[in-house]
Amino acid sequence: MELNRLKSIPLKDIKIDDIYWSRYINTIFSRGIKHQWEILNDRIEGVEKSHCISNFMIAAGLKTGEFGGKVFQDTDLAKWIEAAAYSLEIQPDSELEKLVDWSVDLVEKAQQKDGYVNTYYTIVEPEGRWKNLMEGHELYTAGHFIEAAVAYYNATGKDKLLKIMCRFADYICQVFGEEENLLKGYPGHPEVELALVKLYHVTGIQRYKDLAKFFVDRRGSGDSYFKQELENRNGQFIFPEMALFDDGYFVNHSPIREQVSAEGHAVRNVYLYCAVADLAHEYQDKSLLDACKAVFDNIVGRRMYITGSIGSAELGERFTSDYDLPNHSNYSETCASIGLALFCRRMLEIEKDARYADIMERTLYNSVLSGISLKGDKFFYVNPLEVIPDVVENNPNLRHVKSERQGWFGVACCPPNIIRTLASLGQYIYSSGQEELFVNLFISNQAQCRVGDRDVNISIASKYPYESNIKLTVSTSSAAEFTLAFRIPAGCTLKELKVDGKKVDIQNNIEKGYVKLNRCWRGTAEVEINLDMPSRLMVADTRVSADIGKAALVKGPLVYCLEQADNGNHIFANQLDLGASFDEKYEEDLLGGAMAIYVDGEKLLSSSEDNELYHTGRVRKKPVKLKFIPYSLWNNRGRGEMQVWTRYKT
Repeated sequence: MELNRLKSIPLKDIKIDDIYWSRYINTIFSRGIKHQWEILNDRIEGVEKSHCISNFMIAAGLKTGEFGGKVFQDTDLAKWIEAAAYSLEIQPDSELEKLVDWSVDLVEKAQQKDGYVNTYYTIVEPEGRWKNLMEGHELYTAGHFIEAAVAYYNATGKDKLLKIMCRFADYICQVFGEEENLLKGYPGHPEVELALVKLYHVTGIQRYKDLAKFFVDRRGSGDSYFKQELENRNGQFIFPEMALFDDGYFVNHSPIREQVSAEGHAVRNVYLYCAVADLAHEYQDKSLLDACKAVFDNIVGRRMYITGSIGSAELGERFTSDYDLPNHSNYSETCASIGLALFCRRMLEIEKDARYADIMERTLYNSVLSGISLKGDKFFYVNPLEVIPDVVENNPNLRHVKSERQGWFGVACCPPNIIRTLASLGQYIYSSGQEELFVNLFISNQAQCRVGDRDVNISIASKYPYESNIKLTVSTSSAAEFTLAFRIPAGCTLKELKVDGKKVDIQNNIEKGYVKLNRCWRGTAEVEINLDMPSRLMVADTRVSADIGKAALVKGPLVYCLEQADNGNHIFANQLDLGASFDEKYEEDLLGGAMAIYVDGEKLLSSSEDNELYHTGRVRKKPVKLKFIPYSLWNNRGRGEMQVWTRYKT
């Protein structure tokens, strides 16, 4: 087996100017990243305290006090640094760079003499290192800081944080391994595995990659390491609810190479499989790649919401069973959607298959963006597919579902994760190899790429996903032969393709969902792509009991929803016809500019004159014009009902 992996292009070489994405990106660059810095310093009134900077100052001996927050609180700073690094790579900002440098100095002061970095265990449990891998999140936290260090080095060339994390990684290599005197454990929450592979690529130090493989190979092998840990701690938990969970929750139920379904905590699962995909390529290991394919197929075929979100259950934030996809009580953590997009990107780069790009696109456009407000200052941790505010606010079983985005969270993993994803969006658009340049997403931009040893300038001009005509402009300073591959998105057909105004027959040029144009590119060439991208009503497999008799409106990658602001209250009494026609209207004054889709429907009305809860009267109907908006935009106009799946009549 030979796996030749594609690469994303450096963020500094791509400039995004897109009708759908730029308002989010510009918001986080102009204020979102610095707003979160203020939160990390506990300077914003009315939101839950972060304690993050305070904890580092205590660990560094710069102040006295008690540790605040959760055992993994440090990761908020790590993800913030990573987001800031991506921002700086794209557009230098001396003020932001000073904040990052100050943070790096603080982390260095908090680092212990042996290289260890973790404020919880430094302040609260100095004797507890590596004794609770199941819950302690030490390796998870280390992973996020390693990712931050790599990103900041790539963005600025500054290696101070990289050296700090190499010291930490070297120490971890002295603690874990196959040697008799080393620990045989692995992270309760995967993350360090994928980070170690990144660290290997920057430093070339083989032991980092080998340690990542050790963690993956040990997982699910033999007796559960976590059960032995628990016995050593006399059954004491940091988080008492962990007593409810089995090995499957930690994706520890069987060796990775034998896993065929997505199990356990959704974020842990997809972060782990990001690393498994990385290692499959690094070690040319078909068995690891086969596990990735099996788990991916199970996710998208049986355990994923139409919005691209994952994790059905609140208790454990986890996958449950095939086709268990409730809409009102689901968890669908924003971090899980981000993890799925990261997993898809890796599989796409290895397999060069559009099915991974299709899910990556669906997840980014819907369940990742739904996690942040248009102003960039409010967030969803949980992403339901239907909401009745009075119900979620009064039903304790739905306490995890919020009717409005929140300013911050006690467990705040999602907000900094969203901004690091938005800041790094350019990494998802193109993938390049020795002889090929893949266009994965039709996000308008201008980019400079390397295809093998060739310099290629490429730009995308489109109003996708609202309009489906796309223009690619390819420029080379000298003749360059390579293959330009662009994806035909799921739900679309290619109506016409032109290169420099001449129609191109693609009959034999489609491979794994990509149209491939192999030619010698000279000067500037224009590729015009005309897609048919109709609005469609989708129904679910009848084994998804929550969606029987209901349909979801989709256009391209966008999933649409009904919102009370447009359709009045009790939107769940609406129904539509499966054969209904669609009236698409781009409205400049709708949520900063968005396409609404209007559909004729009916609203069911009770015929009970006495307002009885149950009665034998006939149900009356009245015609209504239903207005659907993109799901990612819901709750930007205040509290109200929302519904993705709408009842239909045949």
